[in-house]
Amino acid sequence: MNLISTILLSVTMLTQHPITGQSNMSVLVQNMRTGEIIDSYRPDHVVPPASVMKLLTTGAALEMLGANYRFKTTLEYSAPIENGVLRGDLYINGTCDPSLGWKGKTGFLDQWVRAIREAGIMRIEGAVIADMTLLDGDAVNPSWLCEDAGNYYAPGIFGINYYGNTMNIVLKSGEVGSLATVVSTEPQVEGIRFINRIRCTKITYDGAFVSGMPYSRERYLSGSVPSNQGTFGLKGDLPNPGLLLAQHLTTRLRNAGVRVERDANFEADYNGLNPPRNILYTHRSPTLSELIKETNINSNNLFAEALFRYLGTRYGKPGTIRGSQDVIRDFWLRKGVDMSSAIIKDGCGLAPQDAVSAKTFVQVLNYMAHSKNADAWMASLPVSGVSGTIKNLCPDTPLQGRIHAKSGTISGTKNFAGYIDMPNGDQWVFSILISSAPGKAKKIQTVIQDYLLDLCK
Repeated sequence: MNLISTILLSVTMLTQHPITGQSNMSVLVQNMRTGEIIDSYRPDHVVPPASVMKLLTTGAALEMLGANYRFKTTLEYSAPIENGVLRGDLYINGTCDPSLGWKGKTGFLDQWVRAIREAGIMRIEGAVIADMTLLDGDAVNPSWLCEDAGNYYAPGIFGINYYGNTMNIVLKSGEVGSLATVVSTEPQVEGIRFINRIRCTKITYDGAFVSGMPYSRERYLSGSVPSNQGTFGLKGDLPNPGLLLAQHLTTRLRNAGVRVERDANFEADYNGLNPPRNILYTHRSPTLSELIKETNINSNNLFAEALFRYLGTRYGKPGTIRGSQDVIRDFWLRKGVDMSSAIIKDGCGLAPQDAVSAKTFVQVLNYMAHSKNADAWMASLPVSGVSGTIKNLCPDTPLQGRIHAKSGTISGTKNFAGYIDMPNGDQWVFSILISSAPGKAKKIQTVIQDYLLDLCK
């Protein structure tokens, strides 16, 4: 069979399949060494990328900041320290680090307490204040769906992010028809109020949801849960992670014998009038290469959106969502990537208005493969049949371990973009974007898997 007929057969597997044939689709597969187009179908057509959008964000962050970049969070003060007394407030100044307290790891606070004591401070006349003014007040992207706001996968993004910006709400289910009971939260959030409408029913899955807005201490709980199942967890967003961090530091200081006179507080509005501050201690995040590995392998929306928002600060303070959009677009334009039809609303792919073509992703992937940061980039991508969000793609097939790619999944949408290591030593770069297809994402993935296996024969 000649090359042309092989390509037609592969394309037909997607364009004439009952699941994907009528979908919004864009496909491009290219030999990265020779530049030869292996397969193509409407490569310039834009499709909602879902989490494949993270490739634009993490690639730009790597190139602009460098693989060894570390976010800094500083402890600062402007009032004098006299005889062990800080005559004012202690500030936590954040720069969007998404890793503070990640997975509940708060041991770094002990080092912060030691640094404060080593500075000779045994009493703070003011309060511990979280300075969250690096970004503007749009903690939740206005392009996200209202139903997503308040859920763990769509937390607000702040100048200070803490504990994954997520809380676990412990519920207890009872008899069929009764309301589930809110038992506690982890971490404990002072003053949180739940409007609970979660019903215990005969369903066998978790159908409960959280909704709410940043800074608000009110959360609405809705949906259904299985009856008589004891206690279980429901994840939601933290209303104000910076304030929670300031409260935790205040508690640690008091437990260590440092007297803090006032309760923790936060600043969210930038006015440019604050007096110069002295830096008492600098906390550094893991390297950017480690952060984007978490972002891409586990498709972490918080990490992606924090990177996206931080890059926007390059266009001024406070950082705006519009600034972030412009930074990403302008960066890739300067690198020769066709962004003429791309629509960028966020950094993680949650926004339904996001739209990118297969051609754009292939150009980004080609660029990153030849970047000085190529090793960190490749290490951040899941591997087919092995790791991350493509662990279930092509397992126990000739393509297991040969695909390094980012996936994107929402209802009716399954997307992939990345690299295929061929047996002859060539490397193919590809993007397959399929949206508005009938059926579940798992069925769409099965069609894509069959297509890839056929194409790579």
